[in-house]
Formats: sequence, C-alpha cells, structure tokens
Amino acid sequence: MKYFWVCTLAILCFASTISAQKPKKPSSTEIYHELQKLNFLGTALYVAAHPDDENTRLISYLSNHEKARTVYLSLTRGDGGQNLIGAELRELLGVLRTQELLAARRVDGGEQRFSRANDFGYSKHPKETLKIWEKEEVLADVVWAIRTLKPDIIINRFDHRSPGTTHGHHTSSAMLSMEAFDMTNDPTIYPEQLEFTSTWQPKRIFFNTSWWFYGSPENFEKADKSNMIQMDIGSYYPLLGLSNNEIASIASSQHLCQGFGRLSQRGSEEEYVEFLKGDKPTNNNLFDGIDTSWSRVKGGEAVGAILYQVEENFDFRNPAKHIPQLVEAYQLLQQIEDKHWKALKSKELKDLIQACAGLYLEANAASASTTPGSETQINFEVLNRSAQNITLKKIQLVGAEATITPNQVLGNNEKKNFDVEFTVPNDIGYSSPYWLNEPGTLGMYKVNDQTLIGKPETPAVFHAKFILDFDGTEMEFEKPVIHRFSKPDKGELYEPFAVLPVATSIIDEKVLIFADASAKDVQVKVRAGMNNVSGTIKLNHPSGWTVSPQNFSFSIPQQGQEQTLTFKVTPPSVESEGKISPKVTVGNNTYGKELVEINYDHIPKQSILLPSEAKVVRMNIQKSGEHIGYIMGAGDKVPESLEQIGYQVHAIDPNDIQEGELDKYDAIVVGIRAYNVVDDLKFKQPILFNYVKNGGNMIVQYNTAGRWADQFKNIAPYDLTISRDRVTDETAKVDIIAPNNPLVSYPNAISESDFDGWVQERGLYFPSEWSAEFTPVLSMHDEDDEPSKGSLLVAPYGEGHYIYTGLSFFRELPAGVSGAYKLFANMLSIGKDDVKNESNVKG
Repeated sequence: MKYFWVCTLAILCFASTISAQKPKKPSSTEIYHELQKLNFLGTALYVAAHPDDENTRLISYLSNHEKARTVYLSLTRGDGGQNLIGAELRELLGVLRTQELLAARRVDGGEQRFSRANDFGYSKHPKETLKIWEKEEVLADVVWAIRTLKPDIIINRFDHRSPGTTHGHHTSSAMLSMEAFDMTNDPTIYPEQLEFTSTWQPKRIFFNTSWWFYGSPENFEKADKSNMIQMDIGSYYPLLGLSNNEIASIASSQHLCQGFGRLSQRGSEEEYVEFLKGDKPTNNNLFDGIDTSWSRVKGGEAVGAILYQVEENFDFRNPAKHIPQLVEAYQLLQQIEDKHWKALKSKELKDLIQACAGLYLEANAASASTTPGSETQINFEVLNRSAQNITLKKIQLVGAEATITPNQVLGNNEKKNFDVEFTVPNDIGYSSPYWLNEPGTLGMYKVNDQTLIGKPETPAVFHAKFILDFDGTEMEFEKPVIHRFSKPDKGELYEPFAVLPVATSIIDEKVLIFADASAKDVQVKVRAGMNNVSGTIKLNHPSGWTVSPQNFSFSIPQQGQEQTLTFKVTPPSVESEGKISPKVTVGNNTYGKELVEINYDHIPKQSILLPSEAKVVRMNIQKSGEHIGYIMGAGDKVPESLEQIGYQVHAIDPNDIQEGELDKYDAIVVGIRAYNVVDDLKFKQPILFNYVKNGGNMIVQYNTAGRWADQFKNIAPYDLTISRDRVTDETAKVDIIAPNNPLVSYPNAISESDFDGWVQERGLYFPSEWSAEFTPVLSMHDEDDEPSKGSLLVAPYGEGHYIYTGLSFFRELPAGVSGAYKLFANMLSIGKDDVKNESNVKG
C-alpha cells in the first residue's frame, strides 16, 4: 500500500475515520449532534468547478453550525490537474480526487455531487470552457442536481460577472448555476428528468465573496457591503471539541494529491456571501424566511413534537432510552406524503436509532473481490448493544438471490454471526467508476443512466438488507458488502468488495517508441480474477505492424496471480503510429480490460477497469548522450519516456548531490514542480549551477509561480521570473522564432508539424521576464491573447547550457507525441557532437 501522512481524527457527523469503509461508531455527543441535524429541515448547495475549489469553512459552518444538509456540487472531478503523491493523471487522477473530496466531506459533514464535465485542463475563458464542456449537457446536470437535492439556498464559489479574469471553469460554474436557478421549476425544461424527480425552486442564490475578488483587503474594506451577509465561521463546537475552522482545515487537508495539507486554524474569522437573486433575506441569516422546522412538511409537526422533546431531554449516558420515542417518530414519518423529506429524514432517523442502540451490522466478504459466476461467501455480523427489545427478522443480499431468516431476538451485547454462500450472477456489472465505462469526449464523460448522473461513485454491487423488528415496527438497514481483514503493520483494514473480470491484462509501458524497423519484445501481464484460470491471449495491432507469435496459452492457479507473456512486435519501415491491445479468451468469453488499483491510506481502495492497450510509435529520432540524471519533483513519467528513446535515466536523491558527483551525467533534468515540493534543493543550487558551468546541460521543467522557499527566488543562474502565463489550447499555432537555435535544429529538425497531436495544453507557468542571456525559441498564444515567448528558454552558462521549459512534456511524452520526443532529445543533446540515429531503444 502506498503510504502518505494523513491526519486521523474521529469527529462529527457519524463520520468514519479516514480508514476506508470503516463502520461508523458515534459517541453520545456525536449522536446528539446528528439529532440536531435531524431536526433542521433545510438544504444548502455549494457550487464550484473542481476538487479544492470548495470553501470547507463555509461548508462546515452550514453543516455543523446551521445544521443544514450541505452539498458540494463540483462540476468536474479534477481530472486535468497534477498529482503530488503519485503518478495518477487524467481519469485516474479524477478517481483519486473524487475520493479525496469524499474524505473531506466525511470530515466537514457535507455531501458530494458532480456533473459529467471533464476537467480538460486550464481554460482562460468561459467561452472556451462551455464549448468543450457541451454547455447544454452540463447545464442539464446542474438542473438535475438542484431538482434532486432541492436546496433552499445556493452559494456560488465564483463570480459569474467576471469572465476572463480567472479560470474559465470557475466562472462557468457560477454562470451555469445562475442560469439553472431560473430553470429548475419549469417542467418544459429537461422534461425527461421528471420521470425520476420533480421541479423545484430554490429560495435564493449567493456569491461567496472575499477580499480576493476585490484585489486586496483594503479594497474589500472600502466595498459596499449592503448586499452582503457576514458570518463568523470561527465558531467553537463543545460537542465536538473543535472549532469550525479547525474542522475546515482538516477537511481541506484531505486533498493530499494537490498538496493541501495544512495547519489547523482557530479563532474568530469573518465570511461573506453576496445576495444575487431570489427572495432577499432581511437579516444576517442565510435561511431567513424559510421554514426549517418540521412544520414545513405536511404531517411533520407530530414527528417534530417527538424529536424536539428527545433533543431537549437527551440522555448522554444512555441514548438507548430514547429508542421507543424515535421508533414512534419513524412510524409517523412513514405516513407523510412528501416523498423527498420522507426518504431523506427516514434514513437519518434510522441511522440515529442504530447509533442509539449501538447496533453493529456488517456484511463481510471472505475475499476482496469476486467474478461473475463464482461461488462467494459472506459473513453477517449483528450485535445489539442495548437493553432494547430488537429482533432480527431477515437478511437479504441485494444483487444476488440469497436470503436468510434468523428470526432471532438480539440480546444485549450478544453477537450473532451468519454465513451465506451464493453464486454471483453472470450478468452482473463490474465494480468500476461508472463515468469511465464508455468513451467520452475531451470535455464530457458519457453516462446514459440518468439516476447515476451526479453520484460521487458507483453504488456497491452487493448490499445487505437487515430487517429488524423494534417491538412490532420493522425497519430496513442497508449496508454495503465490504472485505475486512488485518495486516501486522496496519491492523484492521476495510476495503470495498469488488466484482472484477475473470481475467484482465496490462501492458505496463503505455507508449512504445520504435526508432527504426527493429522488433521489440512487448510484455503483457495476465491477471486471474479467480482460481484456476486458463485460456489464450493474442495481441491486436495496427495495419503494417506484425506480432509473433499469434497467440499464447496460459494457466494461472490462484486468484490475483499474474503471468507474463512476451510478444515480439515489428514496426513498419516508415513512420507510423497506432495501438496494440491484448485480448484474453477464457472459455467462450473474451476480455480486454486492464485493472488499475489506486490504494492510498487516506481513501478507500479503488478498482478501475480501463481498455487494455498501448500506443506504438515508429519514428526517426536522433540523440546524443547516454546517461541522464533525473531529480523527481511532484511525480511524472518523463524518466520512463526518456528510456524509451535509449537513454539510461538515473534517479537522483537531492540529499546525495555533492560537488563533482554530477559530472558523470550528460544532462540533469529537474522534474515538474521540484522547486515547489523538494525543500532540499535549496541547498544544492550552487552545485547544480557549477555542473552547468563545467559543461553540463540542466533542464528545468515547469514550476508553479511563487510556491517555493525564499532560497528559490531565482531558480536559474540568471534572472528569470515565472508567471502564471500558459497556453491552454493544445492546437494553438506555434511559431519557431529562433530557427537556427540547436533546440529546434540539432540533431532533429523541428517544424510546426511536430506540434501536431499534443494533448490537453501546450504548456503552463511560462516565464514572463528573463535576462538577456536567455534565448526564447518558440512563440505561441491562445485566441485573443498576446504572443507568449517564454515556453522554451535556453542560456549558455560557462561551458554548459541551462534550459527552462513550461512545455507540458510530462503530458506529451507519456502520450507518445513524436514531436515532443524529438524536441526533448534536442534539449538533452545541446552542445554535444556524438549524435547518432538511435537504434538501441529499450525493448
């Protein structure tokens, strides 16, 4: 398991600890906190664009101070960002960030929703964003979220009135929220949604403003605040032993892959929201004029009469004494007509009853995964830790035909265990993120099931329904099937129970570069999803390429084991590119999926099924040098990519950098954001610059502006100012403004066509100012922008060369972009004269 520091904290809101899937074990104070929430019938929806956009201070305040149901709608899953803790990018990064958002919500007490929008990378203007996102579809998702959640108030994180001043995704999220506010109560708009929900009109919509939007605290101090509501979000919660801003800090620190680990905050802190539209509140209360009591629901007053009394007289020593009253309230709640509040509050009330009774309900699978058609065993554990009269009537496994009817009284603290074996249906769906099941577009994921749209994750394939009788009143408690186990160095662990294919396959190297017509060995790993899997595997390939042998037979005795098979792939004699894909046949079934597992301590283990394939590229490339030293930054796959074109790449620990130790390398490459995340580099700058002065080449890839220690004020041997300039259009025209510079002329001639096929962006965080020693090589710009010349800068220093580049090689090389490989080879080769046509490419 990958390890990363995480704060562990058992707090609030029936929140599980950070350990994935761990059951909720609330204390009396947490039960009371949830009772207060049960008695507040109001909902707030917070809207922004990405993971980490959310204001956890305000979400926590609404959830824990106001006691409102609070939901964060992030239009994207953050798929286009970077990753500080691992190599996951694009759709895998979206899965990781989704789970980090859920971890944050477990801390601050909110809930999480999404749209189908794909974070395609930085966008400078909503015009571009909404074109790539397919505006009508994302707008439909926002309307769907409002209709299903039925919020009383909506709060936008960003200002809809300022297009072009910030990330286009940010402004677009606010624009779509504002537009949806006027649409959700109209049955003629997206009428197909009304098969599953009903129209709804929120009461009002706000903008969560701050001094940042005014340019400075001084400007905000002078601003007209007559249309704003001010809140002190530094409230202290004695029941939880934490202040609101402490909770918020811990919540935002769950965004570990974005480097958001932070110190907790305490004390009074002001927060502002600006009223935009709807029914304007007459006081400093976001829910002013909205009935948030049980009286808002027809028939709810009788329910409230009971629950308010329980809250007023709550027994912290013995919460179980309130179960008869809570059961009576549940009976009355089943009689109300309002389906929305009935469903929402019935679940909350059952959770409260379970907590008061100390009920432990678990469905534990014998293994972490299964396959369609397999025999599987589940152990059910049921425990009543109260003197309340409770009978276990039945346990039903949803997703399979498996039911047991114990009809047993649950004595106080007398554990009951039951086992059931069943056959997994052959037509059952796999456990994989639902939004990745079908190919999408640059800006949108494809989801055909309306009821799945917006859900943070795929519902568990199997659930256990525990039907319990409380003195004549039956209630149904649903729990996902999990896998509970232990490790000597970790203790008790929980994982989701996954349904996976009988066989999966993977080619580890996602891009295979062929520099000449020589064949390469390509290894394919076949993994068994069950015991005793045997079959054949072949490798599909593009026209003009050949593969031998045509197929292999394999036999794998144990579930989870892998067998590696080696094919020989021969490219054509001319430049060509395409994809190779393994196809595994077991019996009458063929499998073509790759299993990717994401396993960090702060999120549940994720099993993702993607098409099993690799890109093959036949290119003519020349290079110089052999040994490259690589200083890893925030994590990228550039070293593996350089090995593809014949370099030997050596990882350099900054702690080991000593004077003279670098001379054995033909070039030193500094990974992305290294100066942002590797503090020890501040002690090694003089040694690195001496290496260049003595004839070495140093290539520094992009760093984010201003996010480094004072010692890194100048990361180059000459003056260089990093900005936030970037070119987000991956098809933007590139002009070569220094055609005779070796970076574009030697040993590979670079032309404009070498910038075809780039992915996601041209580059980011380009320098805006540099000393005369630097030569800018390229010029590019997004539509309506001035040309930027800072994407690739080179300067002689002593006998060597220093290169700074904001070009997104960390995306282009793993994507197999031919021109990016040629350009990087030129950077590594500058000043060298032992150029050769590379033929010893790694196999």
